[in-house]
Amino acid sequence: MSAEKPSSSLQPSQEQQQQPTTYYLNFTFLKVDPKWRWLNEIGKDEAAKEFASLIEVANTKMKVRTYSTVGLREDADMMVWMISDSIEKTQILASKIYTTVFGKYVTPSYVFLSSSRPSVYSSKVTPGFMTDEQPLKYVVVYPFVKSREWYLLPFEERKKMMEEHIAVGRKFPQVRLNTTYSFGIDDQDFMLAFETQDLPAFQELIMQLRETQVSRYIVRDTPMIVCVHKKPEDILKSLG
Repeated sequence: MSAEKPSSSLQPSQEQQQQPTTYYLNFTFLKVDPKWRWLNEIGKDEAAKEFASLIEVANTKMKVRTYSTVGLREDADMMVWMISDSIEKTQILASKIYTTVFGKYVTPSYVFLSSSRPSVYSSKVTPGFMTDEQPLKYVVVYPFVKSREWYLLPFEERKKMMEEHIAVGRKFPQVRLNTTYSFGIDDQDFMLAFETQDLPAFQELIMQLRETQVSRYIVRDTPMIVCVHKKPEDILKSLG
């Protein structure tokens, strides 16, 4: 008697096997309680080592980048950018952050969630976080919402406007793009994270993008938050 074939429903199809991995991005902005500054120096040093060790271990399971916003925002002092193949992994890290000594002194001021997916307008755009490139000095993060009228336009009309939009971006190779999608999983349509070593170049890019046809359909692109890439220990030392 021949062996029974395994159910095809349990076997991944060739199409499923070729599907690109979906990455989930979590941008968590933290505000530090002023009471942190009153902690003695030994306590702060030990807390910094504990936090840095946690981030180091987390980086073996996903990508984790830490940024300072000290002096740049009144509502956040740092940002933890998590890139993972599951949202559960980002939840685990967030939970572990709050169980550290440092975590008892922080409150989240913004948490943005998004995921990766291929662009319908250009197959040539690869988000920076999906490459092996090292993080650049600055990242500017913001939620992005387009009007419902945009999505009701014919695809070819949208594509033509996006080609103009993309062409402007290509004039600034010193600005690395990280566009991800929040439809159905957060309040915004997209999350944008522009990495650069050159903030004036990024500012010029944004000014030129304001003059494209796509800008007619932008409902919201704030808060626009500048973050400086730093090691966890250096961020905690800068908090006073």
